[in-house]
Amino acid sequence: MTQARYSAVAIVLHWTIALLMVWVVGLAWYADTLEGSARIEPLQLHKPLGITILVLTVLRLLWRLAKKPPALSTHLKPWERFLAHAVHVLFYVVLLALPLSGWAMVSASKLITVFPINMFGLFEWPALSFLTNLPADQLKPTHDALQEAHHLLAKVIIYVLIPLHILGALKHQFLDKDNELARMIPFLARKDAA
Repeated sequence: MTQARYSAVAIVLHWTIALLMVWVVGLAWYADTLEGSARIEPLQLHKPLGITILVLTVLRLLWRLAKKPPALSTHLKPWERFLAHAVHVLFYVVLLALPLSGWAMVSASKLITVFPINMFGLFEWPALSFLTNLPADQLKPTHDALQEAHHLLAKVIIYVLIPLHILGALKHQFLDKDNELARMIPFLARKDAA
């Protein structure tokens, strides 16, 4: 049986980041169905949401370092422990790299001065000056390479990490019957709670 659930802070950060990821991916997919200037509005919202995910992921990592998460179930096989750990590490890497690559990509765009990263009308998130100040002949190839990286990272999280994470949680909940979901879903009661 697994130990106690994650802390309230970890749970709130987990679900907030998850919901923001759904929103940001939905906006990107929606923007891909549009042409020309119609793409601007969803992409202008996509950018501050991505920066928000970056900030929340940094906070989540700091919280995880400060407050150790509950231990994995003792009945897990070695390969299950390895996979669970690997998926979590890769999630953090991609949740940092994905918005960082987006920030870099936007910074390497000649349109950054026209379409800055506007943080919900509160302030402008700064562009990365080492990219905005690239010579003109380096700007487009750099932007294009960063865009490729951003899209690849998005595919990794959407088509690999999220499915592995969900399938793993469902396997432990319904096949192993160890009530694993209660570690991260606030309203589920723990079987081992007294």
